[in-house]
Amino acid sequence: MSLDKITQGAQETKSLDLVNENIQKLKELFPEVLAEGKIDFKVLQEILGEEIEECEEYYRFTWAGKAQARREAHKPSTGTLRPCKEESVDWDTTQNLYIEGDNLEVLKLMQKSYANKVKMIYIDPPYNTGKDFVYKDNYKDNLKNYQQVTGQVDDEGNKLSTNSDSDGRYHSNWLNMMYPRLRLARNLLKEDGVIFVSIDDNEVDNLRKICDEIFGESNFMGCIMWNSTKSVTNTALISVSHNYNLVFAKDINYFVKNREHFRLPESGDGFSNPDNDVRGPWKADPFQVGGWRPNQQYEITNPKTGEKYLPNTGSSWKNDFDKFQILMNDNRIVFGTSGEAGPQRKRFLSEALDRGKVTKTWWDDVGATTNGTTLVKNLFNNSSVFTNPKPVDLIEKMIQLGDHTKNAIILDFFGGSSTTAHAVFNVNINYNRNNKFILVQLPELINEKEVAYQQGFKKITEIGKERIRRAGKKIAEENPDKAKDLDLGFKVFKLDSSNIKGWDGNPEDLEASLFDAQENIKADRTEEDVLFEILLKYGLDLTLPIDEKLMDGKKVFSVGFGALFICLADDITNRVAEGIGAWKQELNPATCRVIFKDSGFSDVEKANAVQTLKRFGISEIKSI
Repeated sequence: MSLDKITQGAQETKSLDLVNENIQKLKELFPEVLAEGKIDFKVLQEILGEEIEECEEYYRFTWAGKAQARREAHKPSTGTLRPCKEESVDWDTTQNLYIEGDNLEVLKLMQKSYANKVKMIYIDPPYNTGKDFVYKDNYKDNLKNYQQVTGQVDDEGNKLSTNSDSDGRYHSNWLNMMYPRLRLARNLLKEDGVIFVSIDDNEVDNLRKICDEIFGESNFMGCIMWNSTKSVTNTALISVSHNYNLVFAKDINYFVKNREHFRLPESGDGFSNPDNDVRGPWKADPFQVGGWRPNQQYEITNPKTGEKYLPNTGSSWKNDFDKFQILMNDNRIVFGTSGEAGPQRKRFLSEALDRGKVTKTWWDDVGATTNGTTLVKNLFNNSSVFTNPKPVDLIEKMIQLGDHTKNAIILDFFGGSSTTAHAVFNVNINYNRNNKFILVQLPELINEKEVAYQQGFKKITEIGKERIRRAGKKIAEENPDKAKDLDLGFKVFKLDSSNIKGWDGNPEDLEASLFDAQENIKADRTEEDVLFEILLKYGLDLTLPIDEKLMDGKKVFSVGFGALFICLADDITNRVAEGIGAWKQELNPATCRVIFKDSGFSDVEKANAVQTLKRFGISEIKSI
């Protein structure tokens, strides 16, 4: 008896095929463009009519390699993510993820499990200064290229290298790196999601253009300038003291309708109660707004001085006259601290705390780069293991601004020294939140001359993971009561090739491939490795609760409280199926699926197992 297989050769070992997904959507929208299973673009053009740009000259942003970069964003990955429990903290309970790997491949692998689930993305990519690293993708086989970069295979092929400004495609190389990653990242954002991207003068213009294309110009929320450097560079013509942070929404309409969902907590600074108002501290706000509105043009008389006021030219009062009268009677209009100035409106702290405050584009109330460096040095015993990390409070402020749910996923796929993870910990404990992080970082090799290497760190990822451990430990020591309910752990996963053997179509390998079909799981891979690849294929969260039991001496996994049972052992008997059925009855999941290893049992035992599972109400049974 043959079970439906979830892997049928090399094609099924890939991640979500975004091109095919989009083609299917196109067929649903315009079924008439389908001709013998193919898309007839002439018919599509006729349908779209005037929406097609046919002129030779029109506004667009392009560079050498853009078409290839666009295709790369839609090309599936053949890799997987392998669990690494020994480098993790609180593996069984944590909801946080730290993923080692090329973020392009990792973002592809996340497309099924995390599409439309991420509330906020923050990234601090290479700034393309001519000194920093740029991921030079090999579009023929990115996974092999990643293995070469990280020293997993021989030295041949593309390597991680500096992108010199003497290169004829200096900007193009950087854009080709960023474009597919941002396009894939957009798919992961929720409809009320937002992305922050740090950058400097070298590429801010180009970054804005590709973000306009990927996220839509109308979804641009603003450019926050951060006062990153307090000192002056005397050798410069103009000393640069800022960085940019571009902010884009997945859907700006959500924030237009829910403005309070993109505001900072009110600190209470500037509020006082000089008149002992029973409603508590207040702050005087202007009573004028820009723009001329006929129903908001009227004369206001100062009750103390008798002086009469009109709005400034081109402006209006904030409210019409009837509303103004209500505010006056409610003691919400004041005329300066002495009572002898123009009208202002009281804003009470109690109301401001509920609404929050609108942020500005100039941030100088958070730490500078030196503060980020000092914090990391303190965590690592006064050792400078990482150069110029972002200050934690900068990312904390972004999280407070970009997430109102208090239970969100925060993604950073240029993880660096793990400042984002540290910031998530701080926000959670200081503001009673339960946010989770996903960090992705390429395991770049550290130069032997660097301080970090001399301290025993061989890869940047080793620094990132150790910082999370130390930050979590420090928070737990300083806040023992609060921290006992706080998730200060993280699961480590590492990018690798698929656990499943696949025939590559080479006739010379036919005999070996046919033999492998009898045992299609690679010899050096564990049952846990295959388990998490199955979760990725099914689009399930990598942090779902997983329990395991021994049944007839075989390990059986229960994922999501019985939503999925997996047994990848050899010599499976019907007693395993009986045990799974009983476990399913105990957990009583709404839906239930079972996956076995196809070579794990004989045809007779397979047939018996299927009938047993059906008796327990389990009809979706597959093999790998």
